[in-house]
Amino acid sequence: MPRSKSKSVSFHEDVTNDTFHLSETKISDVKGSAEKRTMTLIGKNVCHDSVYINAAKIFQGIRNKKPKDKMLVRYGDDSVSPALTFEDEYSQRVSYELAFNALKYQEFLEEILLDSCVYPCQSIPDELTSLLVVMLYDLQDRKFEAREIFDEEEPVAEVRKIEHFLYSFRIKLAAALARYRIKHDALSIEYILPETIQKQEQRASALPLCVWINTFKTSLQDVVRDLKNKGFTEVESVSDFNRYTYCMDQHCHDVLFFPSSLKEELLNSDLFADCKLLLQDKSRSLAVHSVQALLNTDGDIIVAHVGSHLTIAHMSALRNHSMSRVFVCGVKSSAKADELRNLFNHMGCENIQLLYEDFTEIRPTDPRLQNAKVILLIPQCSGLGFSNPIDFILSEHGDAGLLRDLLQGSVSKDKLCRLAERQLTELMHAMKFKVQAIVYCTSSVYPEENELVVKKALESGVEGHKLKRFRLIPPVFPTCSNPESCTDFFFRTELSEISSGCFLAIIAREKDSSENVSVQDILARAASKGLLGTTAEETKDDEKKQWKVTEHGNGVTASGTKPRRAAFHHHEVPSPSNINTAVSVSKAVTKLRKKNISQPVGYVQPKKPVSPAAGTGLPRVLKHTAHLPSIGKVHGRQMLARKARAERKKVVLKPVEIVFPPVISPYGRPQAGMPTSSSYFDWTGAKSMSDRALPPPLPKSGQTNRAKESAVAARVLKLSSRFTEKVVNLGVPPF
Repeated sequence: MPRSKSKSVSFHEDVTNDTFHLSETKISDVKGSAEKRTMTLIGKNVCHDSVYINAAKIFQGIRNKKPKDKMLVRYGDDSVSPALTFEDEYSQRVSYELAFNALKYQEFLEEILLDSCVYPCQSIPDELTSLLVVMLYDLQDRKFEAREIFDEEEPVAEVRKIEHFLYSFRIKLAAALARYRIKHDALSIEYILPETIQKQEQRASALPLCVWINTFKTSLQDVVRDLKNKGFTEVESVSDFNRYTYCMDQHCHDVLFFPSSLKEELLNSDLFADCKLLLQDKSRSLAVHSVQALLNTDGDIIVAHVGSHLTIAHMSALRNHSMSRVFVCGVKSSAKADELRNLFNHMGCENIQLLYEDFTEIRPTDPRLQNAKVILLIPQCSGLGFSNPIDFILSEHGDAGLLRDLLQGSVSKDKLCRLAERQLTELMHAMKFKVQAIVYCTSSVYPEENELVVKKALESGVEGHKLKRFRLIPPVFPTCSNPESCTDFFFRTELSEISSGCFLAIIAREKDSSENVSVQDILARAASKGLLGTTAEETKDDEKKQWKVTEHGNGVTASGTKPRRAAFHHHEVPSPSNINTAVSVSKAVTKLRKKNISQPVGYVQPKKPVSPAAGTGLPRVLKHTAHLPSIGKVHGRQMLARKARAERKKVVLKPVEIVFPPVISPYGRPQAGMPTSSSYFDWTGAKSMSDRALPPPLPKSGQTNRAKESAVAARVLKLSSRFTEKVVNLGVPPF
């Protein structure tokens, strides 16, 4: 296993993994400070006893199991998951890498033990076989050299026993290794791995370094200036990389990419030492930027899982200039909470709130989360889309079984069903919160964990009737460079030499239709319902269609055409084609139609009376009136205005107005007290005992005139009753 030859180097130096994450740095719990610290690493021929023990426990749980009749090397019972205790996160990384290497070369290592006759051995019980295989891999990786032991190291009896046993047979083991290479015509043991595993390791080693800028510590402009001073040049894309170069990400404005060959140099730079640049896979940056794009207020954010503390810190940095808080669920213990607080303080984060409960244990009505607007859900998944499995396990607290799944190239059906069921439960629980949107992100390549989970959750209707339904919305990022990665409403990046695999879905609450229209549309809709009265457009149209009437009643419209008039000749009821032009539609007529069951057919509710003009005996004259030749045509102009408005299909909610048909006066010429040219008048007469509206009072000009006027009024009442009955019988629709 390749490791640094020095015994003590900076904690930033990564000598065991090609995509070292700063999430593996750990602040000393003993001192409890957030100062930059160093860590004692193990050299190439140095490995602490505790690392071997933990690696053996991990390997015991993930090893390839064979049928008993084909099992030549026997292992102990692995029914109980062993408890792992790590001195620090670096030891944790080395333990997982050692276990993963033992898993990759399990067939080779077992054959070496059998061919050299080192196994079976009576002195090595089956419970120590996993430790034997793990330490054998490390021994051949050291070229069968002895391991250096530090005085301060606490010895483990089982480790020392296996170490002494293997070293005593080192010559036989080396000979068996040589025979195996000759048999398989392999220059080194790396060539005996399956081609898929070789490609996966090559892809992981060539993956560009993805970093994000910690705006708590610096800014994009300062980072660009520092990189320029260090001799770096910005290029357009990763395909243009050439030694000291970098490029900006096309989706996230605070994400940079560097060539993988500069890893060690960058990690030892002051930009990383001061946490100004933080190394993390881009898939998590995509998730937090999706949340950021959905927030336009100071709403809070719920992070459903602790996952990587770098994801939480990145989310916190993006909300640096707002009053938002980031609530993190599932911290579980005070020790973990203290560790996270130290890490966040070291990176400058101040707007993070830690919750001990698991996300599914928190009620949607929890008062702490009432201001939350978006939920970031990154559930536990199979993780086969992640380029480096060790990084995924350590940063996301993933299952070590991923290492076995990666070698097999697939996940078992039972495991996939369990993961999908848990993901669906968590997503449905998130939908019960009164939030605006949910960002769902995985590193899985299986539809069962991705789009199928989202679709099932949306179809469940778990929101209930009190909350608006969720729906899928398109990704918040620009069009992908690879069109195949952006299908439907889901965002995907495929596993490749330049990126890890990622699935991203955003669901948001449905909005009212009023939220999707312009201000002008809202005002027009309100005016059509009579909430704003007559609109400016209607006023202009009415003015254009004013009748220009002569004293003899022969007028033209504003366009030069003669007006259409609904007049009764010889006191006849108008034809059905003219009825619509004589009736003004309103909501009150609807009520009138409903009352027809219990009221006479000829009953009509007149318009509410208005006060007569001050100082006269005449009713009040309406604005913009024209004069008609007789009192029987008082309302001609009003009927035509209503007709024009109906043609525009704009219904204005106003008080009831029933317009009576024109009446031919029995007099040959205008009588005294009657105007020579007609005008529009409102009916202002009081109701009689029979609930019939009486005509308005006329000016006092003699008893004779009064008698004649009474006759005219009686004729008008008779005709109006007949007209109303015809309207009702014809079924003219109400407004």
